[in-house]
Amino acid sequence: MTSSAPTPLDVLRTTFGYESFRPHQAEIVDAALAGRDVLAVMPTSAGKSICYQVPALVLAARGTGLTLVVSPLISLMADQVGALRQAGVAASFLNSTLSASERASVLHGVASGALALLYVAPERLDDPAFLECVSARGVGLLAVDEAHCISQWGNDFRPSYQRIIDFVDRLPARPPGMALTATATRAGRRGIEGDLGLRDPLVVLASFDRPNLSFAVARPHGAAKKDRTLVAFCRQRAERSGIVYCSSRRAVEEVCELLRDEGLLATRYHAGLTPEERERNQDDFLYDRSRVMVATNAFGMGIDKSNVSYVVHYNLPLSLENYYQEAGRAGRDGTRAECLLLYSPGDVHTAEFLLSRSEPREDLTPEQRAVLAERDAERLRQMVFYATTTECLRAHILRYFGEEAPAYCGNCSNCLTDFEEVDATTDALKVVSCVARIAQRGRSAGAATVVDVLRGSRGEKVLRRGFDTLSTYGIMADVPARRVRAILDELVFRGVLARTAGDYPTIELTEASGAFLRREAPWDEPFMLKVARGEPRVARVAATPDKTRAATDVSELDELGRALYDELSDLRGELAREQGVPAYFIFSNATLVDMCAKRPHDVDGLLGVSGVGAKKAERYGDLFLARIAEAVGSRA
Repeated sequence: MTSSAPTPLDVLRTTFGYESFRPHQAEIVDAALAGRDVLAVMPTSAGKSICYQVPALVLAARGTGLTLVVSPLISLMADQVGALRQAGVAASFLNSTLSASERASVLHGVASGALALLYVAPERLDDPAFLECVSARGVGLLAVDEAHCISQWGNDFRPSYQRIIDFVDRLPARPPGMALTATATRAGRRGIEGDLGLRDPLVVLASFDRPNLSFAVARPHGAAKKDRTLVAFCRQRAERSGIVYCSSRRAVEEVCELLRDEGLLATRYHAGLTPEERERNQDDFLYDRSRVMVATNAFGMGIDKSNVSYVVHYNLPLSLENYYQEAGRAGRDGTRAECLLLYSPGDVHTAEFLLSRSEPREDLTPEQRAVLAERDAERLRQMVFYATTTECLRAHILRYFGEEAPAYCGNCSNCLTDFEEVDATTDALKVVSCVARIAQRGRSAGAATVVDVLRGSRGEKVLRRGFDTLSTYGIMADVPARRVRAILDELVFRGVLARTAGDYPTIELTEASGAFLRREAPWDEPFMLKVARGEPRVARVAATPDKTRAATDVSELDELGRALYDELSDLRGELAREQGVPAYFIFSNATLVDMCAKRPHDVDGLLGVSGVGAKKAERYGDLFLARIAEAVGSRA
């Protein structure tokens, strides 16, 4: 390594304009630069791309090889490369959208050492010419984005991903491998490790919590009320970018027409449109010519648009995995954003119909297809639980993904509903007693089964396992299932019960269970539970400032700051139009907010704004500093 080679923190600050790494990023970067394999499971917006972009620039400065990023998402490649070039990074991509001459130019950049980082579609790895080119250059790091695509059990399965290990084996020297994904169960992680041939990888499981997102469920009665709710929501945010997800092409067309009729700048995206129209509509959204994108779930994968302020689900998604991934496309820059689900019972039937009409996987046996169908049904059931629960929505999501969470977040529609404190001691004792009775028989059960036993279900699973003969069978038959589940989850959160890890978690006793049943200290106080009173309202307040990774939200700026934000947004838009790039390529919303809060008067001050690196300060600094000085001077 040369003495002038930058440190990872140098790269982060100088190139990307961030003062410090986010959680887990530094350890992942350090492991990659030390030559260790990494498997990182991190939610959308946790900063996965920084984990390989920073090592790429350090490795390039050391002269120790090219960083390859394997991605199935063509739109993501173009988006990230465009943003990297704005920051002065020598990056490119190689996929089916390029002409023969463009591909030759990219390979020349690889061979000459001009490129530090190359995004590549997995199918390109089969090209002997590509293998020869990168072998001659040397690969310093191989990052595999969306690594869950290697799993045959997922809807995003890409057979070409399973040939990545063959590509690695053909390289002259094996580079460190980095696998990144936002969704992977324990079994999925094992599959990724094995299929990619990772060796003793550093495994990072980041928190799934997105503090800057507020979650809300509205339950309008009837289609007309649902439409009115959607229109009112979007109209209140007419100057912001948002996505409205629908479950079918027909719904996309109808909702898009509805919003346009109401004077909103809406466009549409689904598989029934021509490729030309899909691309045109997507560009209109990326470049803010259309503020609202109405789409099926075909839209969004790989779209790195950082200034999406809200995501609305007009219909019920098929799973919480799908919901959280799609909702997570809001607030990617760390500013406050809203996620609203419009739920009606009829959505469940639509979802069941969509599952029944899904194309059969010919690469699986009938038995495997049956297992998948059962899993799909259970995922939908969990999605319905989310849509109908009165517990904290954030806690519900986090617990689904295996994280314990407080029963109250203060930042979702349920938590913002009026609650009353009730003494649930008797019911809590019944729940713990039921788990204890099951354990006495040497058995275990998941949360749903425990609830079924307590409520006296005649379901096949309960009867087959003989749980209907337990003394606790049916002792809470008059208590709503969601209330029983809320008590159970709160017992787990407080440590009275435990939820096991794995793909099929069960509820078990803890060391505290006995003391709780005997009402011994510290469990001799009443077991108080928050219960919703009345209908929940849509959350309008997001995370508190100290929980957001960006500086502040626009709403927290003073009068001058808000006026300045509008001025700088206009300037950003002018520059974006001149260059033919999306506005967030210039600066993200979070960066503009921080700029308006700090109001720098020179370049050094500008470099202290989150998201302003050296290249952007050089390129845009004079223009933005002049606009700030003009606004501040006019108020002096």
